[in-house]
Amino acid sequence: MKFDFTEQYLLLSRTLPYFRIIYYQRKLRFQMKKKIYFLATAILLSVASPSVMAKDSRPAKTPLTEQQQVRLNNIEQRVLEIKEMDRSSLSRQERKDLRKELQEMKKEANAMSGGVYLSVGAIIIIILLLILIL
Repeated sequence: MKFDFTEQYLLLSRTLPYFRIIYYQRKLRFQMKKKIYFLATAILLSVASPSVMAKDSRPAKTPLTEQQQVRLNNIEQRVLEIKEMDRSSLSRQERKDLRKELQEMKKEANAMSGGVYLSVGAIIIIILLLILIL
């Protein structure tokens, strides 16, 4: 006959009152954890949502300089060339070089357009810190 965890505690609690105390303490602790996590999530969402809905008071993006515009056009042309290229005939090293080149051009184009970008490592660290804090 199989018993689940709570039935085992209740059976022991009939024989030993100490186990009844432990059972209810753990039950209360679990309920408190649920409440704390719920409140933390509610507070996080209430703090984060007004900042998302707030109107951006910064002026529109500044236009690119002539040199930046020329470089951006060069990047676009190179990306189109790579897309039209037959990559199946390339060697493994050449495909790897093309991938690196595309990644560098993407980073450069993102830097020209401005904005704040978080890497995957930074996002993981932020999530771990939030977990540890909460």
